[in-house]
Amino acid sequence: MSKEPRAWQRMLSGRRLDLLDPSPLDVELTDIAHGLARVARWNGQTCGNHAFSVAQHCLVVEDIFRRFNDATPDDCMMALLHDAPEYVIGDMISPFKSVVGGGYKAVEKRLEAAVHLRFGLPPHPSRELKDKIKKADTIAAYFEATCLAGFTPVEARKFFGQPRGISKDMLLIEPLPALEAQRLFCERFEAIETMRRSAKP
Repeated sequence: MSKEPRAWQRMLSGRRLDLLDPSPLDVELTDIAHGLARVARWNGQTCGNHAFSVAQHCLVVEDIFRRFNDATPDDCMMALLHDAPEYVIGDMISPFKSVVGGGYKAVEKRLEAAVHLRFGLPPHPSRELKDKIKKADTIAAYFEATCLAGFTPVEARKFFGQPRGISKDMLLIEPLPALEAQRLFCERFEAIETMRRSAKP
């Protein structure tokens, strides 16, 4: 008798998140922060005593996004959560994403919608907002690549372009311990949530 493969992951909160049909009710901030703080960017191929986590990357991207845009609290929250699905599916490097193809993106989009709906956001950012977040993400990738991942500036410019109006000294690029990245992620989430509540009529 064939056994159906398990399509859910048990979280430390006790939630069971179904990857094929994720429910916003099974999404918890503590699980997101815990998971992202333990997922390494660049497949762990970075300098330092600690992995550069996706949680720390999200903080850097939201910081860059805020510096370059007149953003609403909702916009900032979507920037902070732009890689939230990776708390479930990990950080797949871009070259491998292109090999895997559309199936990965479909799962990622379902998870994104569940996370956004859990926190009272639209299921997906608008095209304009997505492009702005992507620009911040690319700037972050340039500094991560050159400061941590062994890319020369010439190589990094080829793949990510040359950032303007911002320098590495303005950003939290030094890899943090997982617990510290987790704490800062939660703190930034709560700060944005406070702004979102204040902005509501």
